[in-house]
Amino acid sequence: MSDQITGSTAAEISDSVRDLRDRGVLRAGEVLPPVRELALHLGVNRNTAVAAYRQLAQAGVVVSRGRGGTIIAGAEPVAQEGYAADTVLRDVGTGNPDPRRIPDPTPALATLTGRPVLYGEPVIDRGLEDWATAWVAADLPETDFRITVTSGAVDAVERLLAQALTRDDAVALEDPCFLASIHTVRLGGYRAIPVPVDAEGMTVDGLRAALDAGVRAVICTPRAQNPTGSSLSARRAAELRAVLSEHPYVLLIEDDHFSMLSRQPYQTLIGPEHRRFALVRSVSKFLGPDMCLAVAATDPTTAERLAMRLSPGTTWVSHLLQRLTLAQLTDDEVRTRIAEAATHYAARNDDFVARLREHGLQVDPSDGLSLWVALPVPARIVTERLMRRGWLARTGDEFSLDERAEPSHHLRLTVHDLSEEDVTTLVADLVAAVR
Repeated sequence: MSDQITGSTAAEISDSVRDLRDRGVLRAGEVLPPVRELALHLGVNRNTAVAAYRQLAQAGVVVSRGRGGTIIAGAEPVAQEGYAADTVLRDVGTGNPDPRRIPDPTPALATLTGRPVLYGEPVIDRGLEDWATAWVAADLPETDFRITVTSGAVDAVERLLAQALTRDDAVALEDPCFLASIHTVRLGGYRAIPVPVDAEGMTVDGLRAALDAGVRAVICTPRAQNPTGSSLSARRAAELRAVLSEHPYVLLIEDDHFSMLSRQPYQTLIGPEHRRFALVRSVSKFLGPDMCLAVAATDPTTAERLAMRLSPGTTWVSHLLQRLTLAQLTDDEVRTRIAEAATHYAARNDDFVARLREHGLQVDPSDGLSLWVALPVPARIVTERLMRRGWLARTGDEFSLDERAEPSHHLRLTVHDLSEEDVTTLVADLVAAVR
């Protein structure tokens, strides 16, 4: 096997393996030579072979199986947010908002006015820019920032990383982590460095270790962290800002995905002297995923780099969509609906948590669309038992950055849209599945 792989640099070795895979010489499941053996055959330093395998892993070409070696990856299914496909089970792991709580955009559509926007004009609608500036200003330190509009939060994070990083750069991610962030980092060819999350958010020691490891970007969810539902406390945010003050040029991305629906005050990690930052707020949780729009408040340099990736007429966000978003967010009735949705999600989640605690199952106070349920046994055992009772749930394993970690003892459950009868049944089935 090793005699077919060629190259003297990590990039050349990686390209050689890719070529062998593409020509069918290497097939899914085949084991690649150990690093030491490959380095000896090619006459390169062992670290060069390690770097080549890392590049291949980041690109999804190979998978490390520990003692089982490094193998060519197959077309394995990847965990995604939202409804599971092709299932007759009741899906309680979706992470979706309740469609009945999303305001109808039809009245706002009737109010849209303005001439057509042509090539070469500003990519941001002035009205939305002014509104968004006021929206984020109260939650940022007294620092200069610019507003950029992207096609949702995931698009914003992808563009932010692309303008600041190169392949194989390290990115600090919360662990457990939002699935879209995991995919964005891996597909971009970056290295994910896990930072543990507890009830107060990112841990101080975890962030410090990631910075010591040389991360060039940090992605943080200050409130309603997905999947745990934790939010930064004021104390923890201050401690993390102190750590970050020694690294002002590390790109700090805050994803405030739950914003208008959150019960928690906003605690930022962006200090007044931090030089590279972005506060991203999408509208998908309260105006619906199909609105596909986010605003990013960034430092001026980052804004200039993002502008180069949002060319007028090609990769900009439709001004019609921007105006529709603004029309809804400035409508009193829509804002009332959003506030009612926030109350609904919180009340339904609190009720479910109280019922679980009556049966001895612990769920930490949380914020967001889902609950992070701690279990006394591995989550996969519980989900298998729930499937036999007609439920489809997500285990914490899907959100872990470490494929070799111990089996998760957590479930992420989305229960806010269940009827009273379904809630009673699910609680009983979950308790039975645990015991």
